[in-house]
Amino acid sequence: MTAREEFRKPKKLNIEDKAAGDKSLSSDDKNADKQRVDEMAQRIADMQNVFYAEHKRKILVILQGMDTSGKDGTVKGVFGKIDPLGVRTIPFKAPTQSEKEHDYLWRVHQQVPGQGELAIFNRSHYEDVLITRVHEWIDADECKRRYAQIRDFERMLSETGTILLKFFLHISRDEQRKRLQERVDDPEKHWKFDPKDLDERIHWDDYQKAYQTAIDETDADHAPWYIIPADSKTHRNLAIASIVCETMEAMKFAYPLANPALAGLKIR
Repeated sequence: MTAREEFRKPKKLNIEDKAAGDKSLSSDDKNADKQRVDEMAQRIADMQNVFYAEHKRKILVILQGMDTSGKDGTVKGVFGKIDPLGVRTIPFKAPTQSEKEHDYLWRVHQQVPGQGELAIFNRSHYEDVLITRVHEWIDADECKRRYAQIRDFERMLSETGTILLKFFLHISRDEQRKRLQERVDDPEKHWKFDPKDLDERIHWDDYQKAYQTAIDETDADHAPWYIIPADSKTHRNLAIASIVCETMEAMKFAYPLANPALAGLKIR
């Protein structure tokens, strides 16, 4: 079974804490697993060079998950070796006043990848059916409309040459507690700690329900969701790197054909 098959959203999704600790790809040797991640990260970087040169298609990686689930760590561990010319990371924060004055997809559409580019969304348009629904800033009818709009938006991206990979980093409530506590206990990590994270943690169960519904509503063959166990940082990276490698290898891109006009040219 490939990683794409193993972590693909099941027909009947049930987000449970126990699944967050799965380590099916692990060799039980953490150092060996880290080495595998490092090797795949280099493989992704090498393939991205060809992908950038081909300059035809685009790749959009979407990272979603609760606070501390490892979105930043994934960007560094899996995509950190790519030439900066061919990759772009967009961290979506709370919308600005200008962004609020447009439709919620306006700021997102501006950031989708161009030809030959791999773009990584650290959070995404899915916040507009997650936090907005949990805090009841939108009602059920508006949320349903947004699911339909997101499906249409992602279908349009796919039909115009964008490969979409959507990852839900599934962390357990207890593991989140540990990671938040580490940030509090270590002065060098205080910059990572936001008291608002504790406010959102109160709504844990509501977020799990919101994620489950959003994923069920927007999963599609052209825009697949992958459910990534994220209690183990190493295994999280191993799973995502495996899926990205498999996806890029299946795309079978190649350098552009050689220019015959350059044959025999001597540079003086």
